[in-house]
Amino acid sequence: MKMSKGKVVGFIHSGITVKSLENALDFYVNILGFELLSTQVAKSDYIFDIVEIPGLQEIKIAFVQIPGGHVIEILEYVGIDTYSGSARSCDYGTGHICLRVENLDAMFEELTAKGIKFKSKKVANITAGANKGSKAVYMLDPDGYIIELMEKSKTKI
Repeated sequence: MKMSKGKVVGFIHSGITVKSLENALDFYVNILGFELLSTQVAKSDYIFDIVEIPGLQEIKIAFVQIPGGHVIEILEYVGIDTYSGSARSCDYGTGHICLRVENLDAMFEELTAKGIKFKSKKVANITAGANKGSKAVYMLDPDGYIIELMEKSKTKI
C-alpha cells in the first residue's frame, strides 16, 4: 500500500559499517579511488536518538564519493562491542554495492595480487538477462562487505 502523506523524492547515500575507519578509507580511497568528501566524529544527542545503541560513545564517519556521483557513508561505532555482519550473499539482511569498472580482468588480477579477497574464484561472463555480454565478480572489503565489480557490455544487446 502506498503512503498517503509522505513520499520518497530522491536518494542521498548508502552506508557501510566498518571495524576501522582508517582501514576502510585506505581501501575505498587509496585502492578503489573513491574521493574523500569529509570526515567527522558524531557525538551529538541526535545521533544516539537515531541509532538507539546503549553505551555508544561516538561514531567516526567519513563520506566518500564513487566516480559518477554516488556517495557512501562509512561508519565506525566506538565504545561498544561490535561484531561482523559478514554473511553469505544469499542471507537476508545482507547487501552489496555494484561498481561499474573498466578492464575488469586486469583489475581482478591486480587486486588479487594486492591481497584483496574475492567471493568469486574468477571473473564471470554474464550470458543471460539484462546485463548479458557484461562481466562481473564479487569482491570483499576489509570487513567482508560485498562489492560487485561489473564491466558493462560495450554492445547493446
